[in-house]
Amino acid sequence: MDFYRTLSEVIDMRSFSNLWYWIALAVLWSSSSHWVLGVPFDMIQRARRLGGQTEMDLEALVAINTRRFLGISRTAAVPIFVVLSFMLSCLLLLAIWYRMEFAQAVLFLLVPMIFIGWLSLRSALKIEGGETSGPALYRRLLIHRRLVQVVGLVSIFITSMFGMYQNMNLSILN
Repeated sequence: MDFYRTLSEVIDMRSFSNLWYWIALAVLWSSSSHWVLGVPFDMIQRARRLGGQTEMDLEALVAINTRRFLGISRTAAVPIFVVLSFMLSCLLLLAIWYRMEFAQAVLFLLVPMIFIGWLSLRSALKIEGGETSGPALYRRLLIHRRLVQVVGLVSIFITSMFGMYQNMNLSILN
């Protein structure tokens, strides 16, 4: 009996008051802005600064990741759309109608990531369309990273405001 009580205190389903949720949010956004279309940002900077073999490695890695991403989107777009729509509908129902805090927290993680996926698809299409090397590639990758950072900043702000509202609401009710 004591084990279950301890376990329920450690794994708290009240997400916005849980430190692990905020750590997961920070890790999600820091890794999303670090990995630009599957390429680490330090590699982009190094290739831009040094050129040569590093630049060729970057171009090859971007080409591989772009083809992979576009291949997945072209072959599995419908199943991915169906699964995401179903998940989003269920989460919205649980979060809004039933006011389930865990579903609200997952929505604050998932919805911006869907937007980031769309931005990645858009950037991959532009790279495929001709921005495959040199300054045009660096520009595209840096624009994509900047947009991801802006989405992350807005998402973290909205999530923290809603989380504070939830925590203040719950403290008033108790």
